[in-house]
Amino acid sequence: MTRAATRVAARLTLALLVSAACSTVALAQRAAEHADGPIAAGHDRFLGNVLTPAFDPDFAERWNQVTPENAGKWLSVEAQRGLYVWGGMDVIVAVARSHGIPVKQHTFVWGQQEPRWVADLPPDEQRAAVEAWIAAFAERYPDVALVDVVNEPLHAPPSYAEALGGAGETGWDWVVWSFERAREALPEATLLINEYNILCCAMNRVRYAELVAILQERGLIDGIGVQAHGLEHADPAVIRTNLDALAELGLPIYVSELEMESADDAAQLAMYQRMFPVLWEHEAVAGVTLWGYRAGRIWKPNAYLLDWFDEERPALTWLREYVRSTLDD
Repeated sequence: MTRAATRVAARLTLALLVSAACSTVALAQRAAEHADGPIAAGHDRFLGNVLTPAFDPDFAERWNQVTPENAGKWLSVEAQRGLYVWGGMDVIVAVARSHGIPVKQHTFVWGQQEPRWVADLPPDEQRAAVEAWIAAFAERYPDVALVDVVNEPLHAPPSYAEALGGAGETGWDWVVWSFERAREALPEATLLINEYNILCCAMNRVRYAELVAILQERGLIDGIGVQAHGLEHADPAVIRTNLDALAELGLPIYVSELEMESADDAAQLAMYQRMFPVLWEHEAVAGVTLWGYRAGRIWKPNAYLLDWFDEERPALTWLREYVRSTLDD
């Protein structure tokens, strides 16, 4: 080896050693930061988040519930009829099982992301296809903890709703049918319904409560899901009033799909400080699930809580401190 080559090799070795040392320090700092476990550790309610099949080594250090963002949707699993693609869901479930984190399946029946081939089938085949989809999921993941059985029934009914009973006698027979099949397939799971513009809007909340009551009378529902998109400028008093009204049904409430979008750190922090306690401290709320947190992996680009350099935005630092401060309340 020439003298010049020796010098290059020495510099490369030194650079690798420095890089490894820096990485070790960064990992140690991150481990110390999350040494106490997930943000909501010790609480009787969870603080969860969505997960994609992409590698996320820190997920279980912050969150103690997981929802697949897209991997559990019918379109993602069975885009081609009869061909079930479980790879993405398998990865997420494996992460959850390894950390003892409950999984919420999202979702069985939803008009926005159904397989393209379903709409062209005759009604009896549509019904059979939905039943087969639910059964296949239950066979593969019998230990799933929670399920969004029907997503957005008020705003996005599926193309095949008539095949499941349509409005029928209850006005919501297709939803009742869906919950019946889910209960048969997953008798131990917590069955939920999920919808948006409920916390902000009394008219939607009244209709939603009527549907929940129909399911409740039949023993088919275990909790009420309320999406929390778009609450950045909502009135906390209005949110509290609608939570109170839903709580009168006597079922636990699961706040889902929460994010606060602002490119300004201080503004995002103020949004969380104003709104999150209303959700977290309500006695009927059994869990809150955020809809992403990493920059570049969240559907609203400025709603991230962890930036591209793995640095926390002030809202995430506050969120951890706040939730842990409420442990003894």
